Amino acid sequence: MANFFLDNDDLRFYLERALPWDTLVAMTEMGRDDGYASVDEAVAAYRDVVELVGELVADEIAPHALRLDHEGVRLENGEVVFPKTLARIFDKLREVELHRMCLPRELGGMNCPFVLYMIACEMFARADASVMTHYGFHLGIAMALLLFSVREGSTTFDRDARRIASTRWADAIEEIASGAAWGSMDITEPDAGSDMAALRTRAELGADGVWRVTGQKIFITSGHGKYHFVIARTDGAVPRQGMAPGEGLGGLSMFLVKAYDDGPGGRVRHAQIAGVEEKMGHHASATATIVFEDTPAELVGEVGEGFKYMLTMMNNARIGVGFEALGVCEASYRAAKAYAAERWSMGKPIARHELIADMLDEMKTDIAGIRALAMEACVGEELTQKLELEAMVLGAEGDVDAKRREREIARHKRRTRAVTPLLKYLAAEKAVEMARRAVQIHGGVGYIRETGVEKLYRDAAVMPIYEGTSQIQALMAMKDRLSAVIKAPQAFVRKAAQARFRAMSARDPLERRVARLTVACHQAVQHLVAKTASEKLSGLRGRPLGTWLGELKGGWDPKRDFAYAMLHAERLTQMLADEAIAKALLRQQARFPERRPVLVAHVERAEPRVRFLLDRILTTGERLLGDLAAADPEASEREAG
Repeated sequence: MANFFLDNDDLRFYLERALPWDTLVAMTEMGRDDGYASVDEAVAAYRDVVELVGELVADEIAPHALRLDHEGVRLENGEVVFPKTLARIFDKLREVELHRMCLPRELGGMNCPFVLYMIACEMFARADASVMTHYGFHLGIAMALLLFSVREGSTTFDRDARRIASTRWADAIEEIASGAAWGSMDITEPDAGSDMAALRTRAELGADGVWRVTGQKIFITSGHGKYHFVIARTDGAVPRQGMAPGEGLGGLSMFLVKAYDDGPGGRVRHAQIAGVEEKMGHHASATATIVFEDTPAELVGEVGEGFKYMLTMMNNARIGVGFEALGVCEASYRAAKAYAAERWSMGKPIARHELIADMLDEMKTDIAGIRALAMEACVGEELTQKLELEAMVLGAEGDVDAKRREREIARHKRRTRAVTPLLKYLAAEKAVEMARRAVQIHGGVGYIRETGVEKLYRDAAVMPIYEGTSQIQALMAMKDRLSAVIKAPQAFVRKAAQARFRAMSARDPLERRVARLTVACHQAVQHLVAKTASEKLSGLRGRPLGTWLGELKGGWDPKRDFAYAMLHAERLTQMLADEAIAKALLRQQARFPERRPVLVAHVERAEPRVRFLLDRILTTGERLLGDLAAADPEASEREAG
């Protein structure tokens, strides 16, 4: 039997050796009296789970990927209908109870770490990306229900047993865990995608004490589900600084909306499915338009906290897309490699032709790098959430360790915030690149549907778009990096000097090469900061000198002051991703010397990329920005003023 875990040595390396199981098991079990007797026992159980998933996706999903793509889903009488093949797959997932993987045991779950779920998602996506997407809106929504209840304080704990005593949405969690229901995350609206402040769906509190939501949401993945997390505008929101109640991001709240109820008389819908999109790819995943009209809703947290809760979901979703894209990369590489090994041309397999060999080698190298980044982001996010949960479970009992815990939470948050946009950006872009390469290596037959590689290309195309476009990820990474320098320039100078020192004096030549990647990133950041600061200073001319310090410290307008940096955001993000992977692999090879060839391969590919990108940042952009400024009368007036 095929198995998508056992046939993947790099993936097995993480489960068998690299992941910090001592910490993850301890944080997942949290001293429970029904936990595993040892870390080894826990990891053995986790391995059983991933082997089960590896076999299931290889045997029950991958062989049917083309049929799933052909059959798709359809809308009949206002309901999404699954074809038999897709329905049979999800019947099997219910049978083996995979939707319970990460839920606590007291809620009927397996109590597995979050990273195990992400490993499963990678294997699902390797078999079929659209099945993985729908699978993610089962356990993912159940876990969100639990996490949000914990954060808002509506979950209670038995501190002696280290268990959940009660939680607000226990019935919904069980319904999803059983496979009888699922949910969705409803954010996007017509004319309001990345611009959250432009959302128009509204929620109003009735005289009966019930919130009701009215509006339309579009492009909702698995939007035919029962439970919808809906972002809506509310009056009287807690305002942010300089923002009136109910305006901008401070006027957004999160709601849980039940789209329907099933009863003896049939289904009664509270939210309507207005349509299902016909998409380029992901045909076995329903992407719906949902209409709410005075639909009853439950407020999550407090009024005005919608953006905060949405960020939690988006961070997890972006890590999930990273693993999903990784699965598509793996499928593309394996399809291309297998075909190249058997397709002969000019007296030898095309895999032995230099150009093809180079393409395959780069794909393999990039996959190892993306997986290293994905594991780092996932573990950091998991430890952050579980440390926060530990603080809530222990309460006053944990005061002795409170400061240590706070420091650890802050450290993991910083690292995860830095790595997540790099992962989402790189994995999504590489999924498209590798799928296209798979088509190219197959030649004419790659353009034919029956080979399946053109399907990978179509499925990959959405990954740089959903859960925040690649450009949004790049802007986030750039602004975080530049803002950190502006806030703490001395720390930046110190780190830059340390990197230069390592680049010259480290005993390991490979470590010196990694340090040179860091030096190049610092050069790029320094250049962008200098350009940004010079533009800022030019705007202060004519103003009293006494106002300059305040403007330089806090008067930054990203739309006005970061133009040059925004132009180069993607290039900087690519450099930062190469650096982050190199550092992660350097840490790995320090513990596991057999990983050194993986690092060597990455550095060999990264060095010329980083040099090229740095040159682009240092030498280009002025002409285009000048053209944009000339075409923007308001910008010209601002400069004149």
